[in-house]
Amino acid sequence: MKDFKGKLIYISGGSSGIGLGVAKLLAGRGADVVIFARRQKTLDDARDEINACRMIEGQKIHCQSMDVSMREQVEEVLKKAVAEYGVPDVLINCAGRARPAYFEEISYEQFEETIKVDLYGVWNTVSVLLPCMKERGGYIVNVSSIVGFLGIFGYTDYAAAKFGVIGLSEALRSELKRYNIAVSVLCPPDTDTPGFVEENKTKPDETKVISAGAKLMKPEAVAEALLKGMAKQEFIIIPNADGRFTYIMKRLFPWLVEMVTDSQVRQVQKAK
Repeated sequence: MKDFKGKLIYISGGSSGIGLGVAKLLAGRGADVVIFARRQKTLDDARDEINACRMIEGQKIHCQSMDVSMREQVEEVLKKAVAEYGVPDVLINCAGRARPAYFEEISYEQFEETIKVDLYGVWNTVSVLLPCMKERGGYIVNVSSIVGFLGIFGYTDYAAAKFGVIGLSEALRSELKRYNIAVSVLCPPDTDTPGFVEENKTKPDETKVISAGAKLMKPEAVAEALLKGMAKQEFIIIPNADGRFTYIMKRLFPWLVEMVTDSQVRQVQKAK
């Protein structure tokens, strides 16, 4: 997909961070955009920002409150959205969150919430919208993470969810080709978002050292990389060179990646 003018885009998690960056960029390319998130005030503010980026006056920008982890709510909100705004040409699942900590400090309740938001949330939106999308084709983008292919110290619950997003998306990609629906997975590195600020509040020291050398990306740069990847129908879209290098090394030389991260962890633990 290269031309978004006149296309209808649904974005879960579209009120902040990468989701908002993508929404603004798409509005600037002529798309009609509907964003979904939990907090109405944040949604209203985001809608104003997206409106300011429109290419033409007649573009439609809407927002709807929705918690992707709640199946019945997703069904109700999305079915209403389809009736009111139409069937999306593109669905982008950006809703997610992470609270890094040592495994033994992660409660079962946190694990369950992480899986529901980051993995069930993708399943919920896709399963509700697929019946109407497959009649006309389209594009589905699910947001995973670098942690979706590289298990990082401190991210056990998050890695479980994001690895799952990649597996789900790979299977979907194969199934949905017959309906002319493309599927991609966005795997961003550390990105300067409100969620990243929250992550830093709970990160173990070992996690901070592992991620210290990573370059922090801006949401707008991640959004640009996403649209470039979609234009090529890339399955795994990794926005920066460091992330792509890590992906290749993890696939070809997993022992080397493990050796480097283990060394970093040991250095921190020896200093304690």
